[in-house]
Amino acid sequence: MTSKIDPFHDIRPYNDEEVRPVIDELVTNKELLDVLGRYKFPRLKSVLGPLINPLIQWALKREFKHVTDVASWQKMIAKYMGKMLKRTVSELTYSGLDKLNLDTGYLFISNHRDITMDPALVSYGLDQQGLGTARVAIGDNLLQKPYVSDIMRLNKSFVVKRSAIGLREKMKAYMDLSSYIDQSVHTGNNIWIAQREGRAKDGIDATDVAVMKMLYMSKKKSGQSYADYINSLHIVPVSIAYEFDPCDQAKACELEAVASSGEYVKAQFEDMKSIVKGIVGHKGKVHVAFGEPLAGQFNTPEEIACAIDTSIALNYRLHGTNMAAYAMSAGQAHPASDALRQRFADLTLKQQDYALAMYANPVMRQQQFNAAVVG
Repeated sequence: MTSKIDPFHDIRPYNDEEVRPVIDELVTNKELLDVLGRYKFPRLKSVLGPLINPLIQWALKREFKHVTDVASWQKMIAKYMGKMLKRTVSELTYSGLDKLNLDTGYLFISNHRDITMDPALVSYGLDQQGLGTARVAIGDNLLQKPYVSDIMRLNKSFVVKRSAIGLREKMKAYMDLSSYIDQSVHTGNNIWIAQREGRAKDGIDATDVAVMKMLYMSKKKSGQSYADYINSLHIVPVSIAYEFDPCDQAKACELEAVASSGEYVKAQFEDMKSIVKGIVGHKGKVHVAFGEPLAGQFNTPEEIACAIDTSIALNYRLHGTNMAAYAMSAGQAHPASDALRQRFADLTLKQQDYALAMYANPVMRQQQFNAAVVG
């Protein structure tokens, strides 16, 4: 009965009336209390074990006392986001927000470098501009724990069922996703999705054509052309550029392992460790560039993917780390070269090559797209 009334009940973010009951369950979740204890009070946790949980529960109840809806939850998150950015970012800048309208729902499609920070930075900028935060697509591979799923769905995340098995189940998952994005944007709600599944560990930001096909799935039988529908989504490409990627060494090790052995097997909860490292790690300067909302005759998924790639590449803010890595790959000197060498000193030579390429590739991509535009 529920699914007929609310077809997206199992993937959508929580509604206002669901927030308080979910929070009341979270503050009694023993597994969450244990995790927070190990993270916030590691020494006390090692000595007292579960005896410290009542203290953590009391602190959570106090913190969440006035959280009654999605807006108050996000207000609390924004407070912590601001504090975290002061600790981990030396300079945060935005561009292109002035091109967006307050009364329009947008589909923000960004490059993907960090699991949590990419959408968080987009929403943070939107919120600072008074444009309303985005509903965020997140893969169910990151929601292995029910309490993690609850926290993410409280914060306007919706679930992408990547674990769907079988053609029929996968098609339904894609159709539900397409329909949810359609409903959200056309009711004035912003959406964030990555241009591809998984992070661009090699620094090459390329849109997956399959994602562009998925967007139209729910409209195939409507009679509306692909071009008209794509324009109705108000797609805005977003380029997120980090001076330093907190997970760069781990990414380089993974890329080298795949190249040398053909596969990389993740450790249990490795994604969660990447999330934490991406949040608390030093990022240096960060720039988020909102491109011009796309408008034109995009008749195929390939055409709109190319337009997104072009915008992301050309609007990408190149940092000194990018230029240094590019110079080093060409055997040239750069003032920041020594800093990068020191950063990757613990990696093997092959791993260092992958790490440097990660920073150099945005420079090459920008040069390639600049040449294409001029040509």
